[in-house]
Amino acid sequence: MATDDFFRSRLFQMIDLRHPLVVLASRMPWSQLETVLPPACARQSREGTVIEGDDLFGPTVQMAGSGTSSAGRPRLPIRLMAALLYLKHAFNLSDEELVARWSENVVWQYFSGLDHYTPKLPCDATQIGRFRSAIGEAGVEELLKATIDTAVQTKAVRPSEFERVIVDSTVQEKAIAHPVDSRYKLYALHAPEFECISKGKARKRYEFGVKSSIVVTHKSGLVVGARTFPGNPYDGQVLSAQLEHTRILLEDTGKSPRQVFVDLGYRGVDRENPNVEIIHRGKDRSLTRLQRRYRRHRPAVEPTIGHLKADHRMDRCWLEGQLGDALHAVLCATGFKLRWLWRAMLVATSANEASAGCASRIRRFSGLLNEFCKAD
Repeated sequence: MATDDFFRSRLFQMIDLRHPLVVLASRMPWSQLETVLPPACARQSREGTVIEGDDLFGPTVQMAGSGTSSAGRPRLPIRLMAALLYLKHAFNLSDEELVARWSENVVWQYFSGLDHYTPKLPCDATQIGRFRSAIGEAGVEELLKATIDTAVQTKAVRPSEFERVIVDSTVQEKAIAHPVDSRYKLYALHAPEFECISKGKARKRYEFGVKSSIVVTHKSGLVVGARTFPGNPYDGQVLSAQLEHTRILLEDTGKSPRQVFVDLGYRGVDRENPNVEIIHRGKDRSLTRLQRRYRRHRPAVEPTIGHLKADHRMDRCWLEGQLGDALHAVLCATGFKLRWLWRAMLVATSANEASAGCASRIRRFSGLLNEFCKAD
């Protein structure tokens, strides 16, 4: 067995290369992420402090602590840290659980770009939070955009599907104790940014968090947008900003939303969105038969929101501040997309194996038929 290290075998010799996560490891645009994300993690230049003093020749002025410091540990690979964020929200794990399971899982290590198995932790659990804060909202949007590009590249979704989307809103709750005194409209001292939102649910009248907007494709249910909107705005007021966010994520596909299916909470915003056709139940009399059929598919976004909350950590946000809310919403959508691609790779692998088995049976039957003809 050929290997660079005499005492260790390479990971690809230990795993099933047909595993969906292994297939995704070769399809994800890691080089693009390694180009876009490093500037956010680079060491920043400091202005320094001016120190005035006196010596034998008179007053002196010195600059201390300026420039870029080279102290500290070397930076971890960008692919490793990005893969950890993907896996964290794809499998609904805390930072501590994530690094522990990563050290035991050879497929996860291969997905993270390692060549050989290592039983050590990839990093300290606190470094994941620091990396997430360093790349910011723009960085996690690049992670989401990479999954969209991968879906198009692997032909798991057609670019034309991005022209018809479903938009809906939900509440991303904050990790706080249940408030008992709301006379001063301050529900938690450590998280003053969240609001009390009523979505009209019978089982849960009030929710405490931030309003989040989710965009999915009409046909495949692929998440192509996720944003938070502090201040509990009216749904129609955030539609334009959400669609602009989705256009930015889809810019490399050459497509943008043209038909948007929404509920009645988005009425009255057609003038603010002139480039898209907004379809909801209140327009039934003016819709064509095909549009009414498409409109009946609008509730398909509800299961997606349910999976985001139950399987990808959107049910409760533990990150600090409004920036933490924004990062968490996008990362939850990223984890959902990774599992979506996982299922797409699994279906493609099963179809390839079925077609290969069918082809082998046809060849075997053809061989038997030729032998039968020669015998005659």
